[in-house]
Amino acid sequence: MGFIFRKSFNLGPLRINFSKHGIGWSFGVPGYRRTTSATGKKRTTYSIPGTGISWVEHGKSGKKTNKTKTIQE
Repeated sequence: MGFIFRKSFNLGPLRINFSKHGIGWSFGVPGYRRTTSATGKKRTTYSIPGTGISWVEHGKSGKKTNKTKTIQE
């Protein structure tokens, strides 16, 4: 089992998360939360408060890849 470090601070609907990978954040209200992790992964969570029922959508990471097309003649 590895060592895990995580600390978070709440500033109203904004939560700042500190981990060994960097700084992430999330913003939300009851029933909706938008998260960006320290590694750039994005996630949106919809829930019905008090029921434990939720739906999570995973988005693309914030990291851009350099894709180029080669045209051959």
